[in-house]
Amino acid sequence: MANSNISIFDELSLDHVEFYVHDTTAAAAQFTDSYGFEVYGASEPAESGDTIRSVALGRNRIRLVLTTAQGADHPVAAYVAQHGDGVADIALTTSDAAAAFTEAVRRGAVAVAEPAERGGFVTASIRGFGDVIHTFVQRPAGEDARSLPGFSPGPGTGTRFDSGLNEIDHFAVCLEAGQLSPTVEFYEKTLDFRMIFEERILVGGQAMDSKVIQSRTGSVTLTLIEPDTSLEPGQIDGFLKNHGGAGVQHIAFTADDIVESVGLLKSSGVAFLSTPDAYYRLLAVNTAKHSVPRLRELDILVDEDHDGQLFQIFTSSVHPRGTFFMEVIERLGARTFGSGNIKALYEAVERQRAEAGAEK
Repeated sequence: MANSNISIFDELSLDHVEFYVHDTTAAAAQFTDSYGFEVYGASEPAESGDTIRSVALGRNRIRLVLTTAQGADHPVAAYVAQHGDGVADIALTTSDAAAAFTEAVRRGAVAVAEPAERGGFVTASIRGFGDVIHTFVQRPAGEDARSLPGFSPGPGTGTRFDSGLNEIDHFAVCLEAGQLSPTVEFYEKTLDFRMIFEERILVGGQAMDSKVIQSRTGSVTLTLIEPDTSLEPGQIDGFLKNHGGAGVQHIAFTADDIVESVGLLKSSGVAFLSTPDAYYRLLAVNTAKHSVPRLRELDILVDEDHDGQLFQIFTSSVHPRGTFFMEVIERLGARTFGSGNIKALYEAVERQRAEAGAEK
């Protein structure tokens, strides 16, 4: 493989995202009731007597797994005790899980789980960032993309409403100071990711540095962020403290029509961060699809890059530690992230942190 122009990692795509949670029923209800997701599977009791329970849910190409431990001495329980509910596994589809695992470890990745076969699936795991792992998933030919080893498909709960959400656009990852460049290098060297964007954001006396890396297929995008600890502490410092280290701060879901989706999500009880009117008064972008008054009404941001426009909005965090939230994004050609939106989104989260602090 080392001498070939074709890498096993050229084909990597996003398979599913696994959360470790305290209560699968409560966590699933948040996605089904607020985001219009459908529960379509559950884990079967493992022959080994493993005391975990998982449910699979999603909509369109969004596939999530929620896992809880029945005993306090299980690694899943240890994760939840350390971090609270959060993303624990960003799983990657491959045609050869054993080869992907072997090559990644050869390049320096830390092995978490050796290749194993179950029900025709082959899986293997490596360490990613913080306590987040990557599981390589090799599916049997013709298998439903929603199927997972050890899961029995259910009839589906149905969806309360069509939220218009389609797939995962990117993950935002908070890293400890000094870990941004080493993490980029790790993904470039180990999984053949490439950096597609970088930005330094200054907000008042705070600053953060960000680099965006992406798999060769473009299916997996990680927005990596580290704080500048020489300046005032901000939201990234707060995340690292409250989460207990590096981790996923938010997941962005794509929408065909962000105005329609945000309106539906608000009707279902999802709260979004607000945007000052001054943002829209100073807006220098001629919007190609949605009117500025409608964007202002819903607090949606708009920006552009060389390839087109993008519209974004963050949800308010309902996490007990305030360390996780969602984003909704619509892309009209744009492939990266506009500088104006990154600053505006950062400021919006800072306002929420300030408001939460004032209430305590």
